[in-house]
Amino acid sequence: MNDPGFATANFNSSASGNNVALKLEDLQKDYFLKGETVHALNGVSFEVPEGDFVSIMGPSGSGKSTLLNLVGCLDRPTGGRLYMGPDDVSQMSDNELSNIRATRIGFVFQSFNLIPQLTLVENIEVPLYYQGRLSRSARKHCEEMADLVGLGDRLSHRPAQLSGGQQQRAAIARSLVNDPFFVLADEPTGNLDTKTTEEILNLFMKLNEAGKTIVMVTHEDEVAAFTKRVIRLRDGLMEFDRGNETYGHYSLGSSAEEALKANAPATNPPENLGWTPPPSDGL
Repeated sequence: MNDPGFATANFNSSASGNNVALKLEDLQKDYFLKGETVHALNGVSFEVPEGDFVSIMGPSGSGKSTLLNLVGCLDRPTGGRLYMGPDDVSQMSDNELSNIRATRIGFVFQSFNLIPQLTLVENIEVPLYYQGRLSRSARKHCEEMADLVGLGDRLSHRPAQLSGGQQQRAAIARSLVNDPFFVLADEPTGNLDTKTTEEILNLFMKLNEAGKTIVMVTHEDEVAAFTKRVIRLRDGLMEFDRGNETYGHYSLGSSAEEALKANAPATNPPENLGWTPPPSDGL
C-alpha cells in the first residue's frame, strides 16, 4: 500500500562511525524473587547494523520485554555487554543512560503517549524541550518531521483531534526529531485497525529505506513480516535470528501461511541455542 504524504528523507546512517547501531554480547538479566533467581535473559547475542529493520518476537515469558528494557537503557544487564555505536552502555550511570535515551534512541509506544494539552508540533518538540534546545530553527525542524510522516497540515491539532493512525505518526515524528541511532518501537500497531496498521508499517519501511535503523517488538507474525529480519526469543534464549523472505512484498491481505512461513524457525535449529522443539503428539 502506498503512503501518500511521506516526504523523502536521508538520515545520517554513519552517525556512530562503525556501521553497527546496536550490539549485544552474551547479555544476561536475572531477577531475584522470593529467594529464587529468575533468568529472564540467559546469554543473548546479536548485532543490528545501521540501516537494518529488525523485529523481536517471542511468547509471554520469552524475555522480549526484558530485552526491550535493556536495549532502551531503562534497566541494566546482570552480565554481558550492550553497545550503542562504539560505546558500552552496560554499566553507565543513571545520568549517562538518561542522555543516551534522549539522544540515541527514538521511542515509539503502543499507546502513542502524546500530551493532550499540546498541539501536534509541540508534541514533536518535547524531546528538544527537555534538552533545552527549543528555538525557531528547532520548530522548523519539527514541522519538517511532521511533513515527513504526512502530517504537515495538522500542526496545530491536538491529539483528541487526530485519528489513532495520525497520533502514531506524530509519535514516530517525535522519535525522529533527534536523529537517533535507532528507533525502538514497542508494539507500535497494537491499538490500530488493519488498514491503519499497514499504513504505519509502510511508513516504517520507508523510513528504513531512507536510512533509519528500526528495532520493533511485536507478538504478531503479520507485523514482523514487514521487517527485514526476525529474531525470536524463547525462555530467555534466542530461538532463531533469520532474514525475512517476505520483506518488501507482503501485505496484511496476504495469507496467514505466508506470515507464519516468514517467521517460523528453521527446520533444524542450531543446537547451541539451548532450545529444542516439543515432542510431537502424533496428530
